[in-house]
Amino acid sequence: MSAAPRVVAEIRARLVGRSRPLLVAIDGQSGSGKSQLAAAVGERLNAVIVPGDDFYAAHVTYAEWDARTPAQRAADVFDWRRLRTEALEPLLAGRTATWHAFDFAAKRPDGTFPLAKAPVTREPAAIVILDGAYSSRPELADLVDLSVLVEVSPRERHRRLVERDGSAYTGGWQERWNAAEEYYFSAVRPSSSFDLVVVNEVRQLPDR
Repeated sequence: MSAAPRVVAEIRARLVGRSRPLLVAIDGQSGSGKSQLAAAVGERLNAVIVPGDDFYAAHVTYAEWDARTPAQRAADVFDWRRLRTEALEPLLAGRTATWHAFDFAAKRPDGTFPLAKAPVTREPAAIVILDGAYSSRPELADLVDLSVLVEVSPRERHRRLVERDGSAYTGGWQERWNAAEEYYFSAVRPSSSFDLVVVNEVRQLPDR
C-alpha cells in the first residue's frame, strides 16, 4: 500500500468511536514529500492542514544560527509555543484558529523574516494535520494522536531539493539545515518512535 492510503486507513481506524478532533503530525526530512502527502490525505478526509513552516522561528540572523549546535538548531527551528496556542489548541477545542505566518518572500539580508501582515485563518474539523519537519517534537506529544514519519531515499530527497530550491540548496542550504534534521531524526525522534512510517518515493501521489 502506498503512503497516502496507509495514512488514510490509519486515521480512519483511529476515528472510530471518537468525539473530539484527531491531530496527525506528518514529519520527515526536507524533500521527503510531507506537504504533498498531507495535501492528499487532507483532501480525502476533509481535514484542516496547519503548515509548520508558518511558525518558523526566524528571529535570529544567519550568523547567530550558524553558531548554534545541531541540538540547539533542532530545538529552536520553529516556535512550537505559538503553534500550540494560536493554531493547535483552538482547532482541537473546536474553535477557529488565527495566526500570522512568517513571510518567506520578505526575507531580510541577515536571514530573518517578518510576520505576514495578513492573518491565516483555519476553521475546525474532525481531523487536523500538522505538516512539517519537527512537527512531532516532544513538546507537542500531548496533543498529537498519530505521528507519521515520511521517508525517502537520500538520492531522491537530494533530487527534489535541487529541483525545488536550486542554487539556494546547493549554495549553503545543506550546511545550514541538514545537521539539525539529522540530529532530530536520530536523537530526538528516531523512526522507531513514530506510530507510522511510510515511504514516499513517487513524484505524484495517486488521486483517489
